[in-house]
Amino acid sequence: MATLKSQKPSSSSSSNPECKGRYDIFLSFRGLDTRKKFTDQLFHALVREGFQIFRDDDEIDRGEVIKSELLEAIRNSRMSVIVLSEN
Repeated sequence: MATLKSQKPSSSSSSNPECKGRYDIFLSFRGLDTRKKFTDQLFHALVREGFQIFRDDDEIDRGEVIKSELLEAIRNSRMSVIVLSEN
């Protein structure tokens, strides 16, 4: 299940007028080692700042085809934040 916060970003983080994305940020991560710790804290901090965030709360198994919902969210995001971890 995807999570979306529907607040507008502050003027200091306003979007490029040429980009008409539905989301400000696509938050990309994998694994339990970041899901409920760093990534969750990052998500909530960005939401507090007023960004519209897409994050997929359903874990995709390694080798599984990316769902069309995720591809659409990627296309409709102004930028991506990718969280890498040791695992």
